[in-house]
Amino acid sequence: MASDKFTIQSFRTAKVARRPISMLTAYDYTTATLLDEAGVDSVLVGDSLGMVMLGYDNTLRVTMDEMIHHTKAVARGTRRALLIGDMPFLSFHISVEETVRNAGRFIQEGRAEAVKLEGGAAVIDKIRAIVKAQIPVLGHLGLTPQSVNVFGGFKVQGKDIDAARRLVDDALLLQDAGVFGLVLEAVPDTLARVITQKLQIPTIGIGAGPHCDGQVLVIQDMLGMFRKMKPKFVKTYAHLGDEMVAAVKKYIEEVGSGQFPQAEHCFQMEGGLLSKL
Repeated sequence: MASDKFTIQSFRTAKVARRPISMLTAYDYTTATLLDEAGVDSVLVGDSLGMVMLGYDNTLRVTMDEMIHHTKAVARGTRRALLIGDMPFLSFHISVEETVRNAGRFIQEGRAEAVKLEGGAAVIDKIRAIVKAQIPVLGHLGLTPQSVNVFGGFKVQGKDIDAARRLVDDALLLQDAGVFGLVLEAVPDTLARVITQKLQIPTIGIGAGPHCDGQVLVIQDMLGMFRKMKPKFVKTYAHLGDEMVAAVKKYIEEVGSGQFPQAEHCFQMEGGLLSKL
């Protein structure tokens, strides 16, 4: 495990050195400590928490207060990894002033070190304002989940030439606006390669193939804990959902049969005290 603190500058260095960047989501203290111990480069408190932690149908219902609450918890368990807070729906859509204020909350209250923002040309003024306020920004293009209603579902983006050109143009605009990196979600791997080659900032893929400068996955997806849906781009590295269900069933069985707790799980009074009760 690498011990040096991963920073915004580390993103740039990794791009130059062609050293792939690892990123995973986390939403609580315990998970954050384990990811940090394992040596992941960056931890994203994604608005995906709405689905995998809060049980919403999509990410649109997630509020700033919910994001800050979870970001604070993750910050307590993150030491080496770069911590990024995901700006939720309507937190950057109303005005530049409110956008900067909400981004600042992630830094000041949530103790994040950067924020992530979905969108391209339409949010350039917001991104420039956040960067001007000395808050690092990670961009996000392709399948932007907050636009799920516009897209008509969770669909691959950039499959035709016009859509691909828009994504390339937006990526260059975001770089010019000052983002330190760019998430590419659910885009053809060949298009992701073109964008990655054109940019001086690193790209982080999620369903964008192997040519990006790094990869990100939702932790519940890659550990087999979220069963409601499984995107094509997810590789399951463990089946903790199955293991948790089996463990709980075993616990219920042992409680019912009296096998748990046993002597080693109990505390004893000092000798002779019981007779005085």
